[in-house]
Amino acid sequence: MSQVTEHGGGVWSLRVPIPDNPLGHTLVHVLDTARGPVLIDTGWDDPASWTALAGGLDALGIPVADIHGVVITHHHPDHHGLSGQVREASGAWIAMHAADTAVVRRTREARPGVWLGYLADKLAAVGAPEEHLAPLRAARAGGRMRTLPGLGAALPDREIVPGELLDLADRRLRAIWTPGHTPGHVCLHLEEDHPANLPGHGRLFSGDHLLPGISPHIGLYEDPDDSTVTDPLGDYLDSLERIGRLGVAEVLPAHQHAFTGAAARVRELLVHHEARLTGLLALLATPLTPWQLAERMEWNRPWEQIPYGSRNIAASEAEAHLRRLVKLGRAEAVPGSAPVTYVAV
Repeated sequence: MSQVTEHGGGVWSLRVPIPDNPLGHTLVHVLDTARGPVLIDTGWDDPASWTALAGGLDALGIPVADIHGVVITHHHPDHHGLSGQVREASGAWIAMHAADTAVVRRTREARPGVWLGYLADKLAAVGAPEEHLAPLRAARAGGRMRTLPGLGAALPDREIVPGELLDLADRRLRAIWTPGHTPGHVCLHLEEDHPANLPGHGRLFSGDHLLPGISPHIGLYEDPDDSTVTDPLGDYLDSLERIGRLGVAEVLPAHQHAFTGAAARVRELLVHHEARLTGLLALLATPLTPWQLAERMEWNRPWEQIPYGSRNIAASEAEAHLRRLVKLGRAEAVPGSAPVTYVAV
């Protein structure tokens, strides 16, 4: 598959690899504007990824130094990782939703060991076994926190305001706030006629919110200093319905491939999540901790084959689903249980 794909109307996508990740690559989109090229996401902060990004731009005749701006769909390192390097090479501005900018700022300013300590305590509270917690405690004691991704992520200098057009010369790119995958995830609606005259209203840069063949991870909005009980899965489902009503002609996601039929894909995902919630209720006929629920949920491989770090992500997703069930009145925490267990009602 070619590294560069032309989508017409001054839009291209570049395949930027993600090291050691089954997703394989991030699709970085290039949008031509009268003030210069703008990137939508940038890819992982890795030498091979930078080489691929610069090489893809070179194939389009665009030096990195000519990049005018960078619009970030969300703060995850496979999207925001190279933003700082692009800005250093070009002087480009970087735009992000305020909620995800807050995550970047909090991560950059974190005291050594805070995140690892928080994560260990959080996992203990949801029932993770001691053998899983031991490496986290050892990493904190050994001062290895600075090896974690995202600690050097660039701080954005522009805010993406939901509902408003971005300040792009001669292009109509409107921000749609779509929390769920992250608190500040945005989709970007290019409100222009489709270059191939496909039926529908413009094109949607969907980031990780709407993908053609997989559902994005829905975990928790982590903030060690905030005890607010959020509902990321509820946010995601509400955001999906909002995107489904746009009637776009084509979706340009950050992974996999461009596709049509956004409304049908939204319906598929809504049905998928309802079926998953129903399946979890069956598991909760017996009280389970979030960790025990994660062990029993269906993943893309058996629990025994899930890597260590991915188990943390799975536990977060299990808790996000539990929060949704509790909010809907379909499950509840068992009073006095420690670690906390949940049961269907």
